[in-house]
Amino acid sequence: MEFDHARFCIRLVQDMADAVIYCDNAGIIRFWNHGAERIFGYSVDEASGRPLDIVIPEKLRQRHWAGYAETMRTGRTRYSANDLLAVPAIRKDGSRISVEFAILPFRDDAGRVIGIAAVLRDVTIRYEETNQLKTEIAALKKALAL
Repeated sequence: MEFDHARFCIRLVQDMADAVIYCDNAGIIRFWNHGAERIFGYSVDEASGRPLDIVIPEKLRQRHWAGYAETMRTGRTRYSANDLLAVPAIRKDGSRISVEFAILPFRDDAGRVIGIAAVLRDVTIRYEETNQLKTEIAALKKALAL
């Protein structure tokens, strides 16, 4: 049987456990995979055509959109393909989660950025465990210093 590259790519992006989201140059969601549904709680139909604000905590939106607009305007981003970013996000039910993600700008034939794809992973449990360990270590250090 011959390997079907296109089918493999489509299936990988649609069905992977991590969220894959693509937004156009205005920040409107144009692609939302099954992983994004699972992580954020919005169905494809609920998320498609909406601004990315549905997953960005309100206090971070201004900074996010300023950076997004600058990337669209200049074609440059502060983050390279090797950078893994960690930020808080919100789910449909309003609960806060921690996500790590990488971005990939998409360009047209003239080289202008026309959108950005992101692959995101929910790392809430690891983040909470790390914070708990830091708290316990600080308490131990304080107790030992007495």
